[in-house]
Amino acid sequence: MNKEKKEVVKVNQITEGVIWQQILIFFLPILFGTFFQQLYNTADAMIVGHFLGKQALAAVGGTTGTLINLLVGFFVGLSSGATVVISQHYGANKEDKVQWAVHTSIAFSILGGIVLTVVGIGCSRWMLDLMSTPDDVVNYALIYMRVYFLGTVGNLIYNMGSGILRAVGDSKRPLLYLIICCMTNIALDFLFVVGLQMGVMGAALATILSQIISAVLVMGSLMRTRDIYRLHLRKISIDWIMLKRIIRIGFPAGVQSILYSVSNVIIQSAVNSLGTNNVAAWAAYGKVDGLFWMMINALGIAATTFVGQNYGAKKMDRVHRGVRTSMIMAFLMTGLMVVFMWFIGDTLISLFTTDTAVREICHGLIHFLVPTFFTYISIEILSGALRGVGDAWIPMFITGIGICGVRIVWMTAVLPHFHSLKGAAFCYPLSWVITTIAYFIYYLFFSQLSKRKELRSI
Repeated sequence: MNKEKKEVVKVNQITEGVIWQQILIFFLPILFGTFFQQLYNTADAMIVGHFLGKQALAAVGGTTGTLINLLVGFFVGLSSGATVVISQHYGANKEDKVQWAVHTSIAFSILGGIVLTVVGIGCSRWMLDLMSTPDDVVNYALIYMRVYFLGTVGNLIYNMGSGILRAVGDSKRPLLYLIICCMTNIALDFLFVVGLQMGVMGAALATILSQIISAVLVMGSLMRTRDIYRLHLRKISIDWIMLKRIIRIGFPAGVQSILYSVSNVIIQSAVNSLGTNNVAAWAAYGKVDGLFWMMINALGIAATTFVGQNYGAKKMDRVHRGVRTSMIMAFLMTGLMVVFMWFIGDTLISLFTTDTAVREICHGLIHFLVPTFFTYISIEILSGALRGVGDAWIPMFITGIGICGVRIVWMTAVLPHFHSLKGAAFCYPLSWVITTIAYFIYYLFFSQLSKRKELRSI
């Protein structure tokens, strides 16, 4: 028992130490982990693009990624509710509730993975046809998706397990496991795609085998710990009261993920109508701008955990200071990222394709979209902070209207008059600006973290 208490105190330096240092210490492993997640996802596209051609690249890197994010993203969003619940109870040192949340979360991941496997395999062809996937791409995409969804249980268990570890302040072990799985995925990509010449099926098979390894590693970590979040296989079951709270917090995040994905599906459908070169360019650019998303998403996760634990510990001053610190760090890091991608972007694109026409289109996209990244920063940090205190429903509506709604209107009413890839891409910064303004208004005046609301409650 004394050892357990010492571990708790050590982890909970998030509620005690220098704020910027604690955020940075927690953020860096997540950042590197997200980098390897990006590399993990990018390996398929790089190897497929070079050895199988642009049709296979368009399938693996573009259309399938959008659809997979639509389905998997909803369950990952739901799991964020578990991260919030566990971080708050862990910050308050409530052992029984941490235990209920951990075992319910793992059980829910297994059940969700089974459902998603059935839905993903059964609906793949219909979804690809709905998105007007080019004829020379659709067969590649169908094979990749059906094999990929066979490994969904491992994917969801890893994501949930990593969320549990991050909720208690441990961002190092998820990084270690992700590095191992990333290297495994790359090795298997070369074995299956290049060595055994299994095509896109080999790329998908490499991915799901890596996901299974990641699930085993994270489960082992949870089972070996002596801390209060220890996992016991015999206790894996659903506590319906705890699940209700997890879903109440996570459901808006899941819906928000769907809204993002739906808008991206609509955009991808428009891009598909522009021909294979544009589809391949969009897929390649999506891998390059992933550098920004991995950085900003890592900060959003760090903000959620920092706010969640300090909110559970009832340290509201640290909550507000943590949000401000996260915002400053995000602006500084985004500035460095914009400069890097502006000058190095073309070199990165060459990793995915040697096709001259595709690379030229990517060049234009980089110089068009990268400078607008600043307009997204506040969305990630503020939504992450609000999730940390369990405030998720209004942010869901803000995102639904500001992101999905604006993009749908743009794609249906405006794009037909500017039918080009840049015309489609413009809806991104437009929706970011509108949504950022809405988030600031809500955060400052109406949210649970509003200073005005805190003063009224005194």
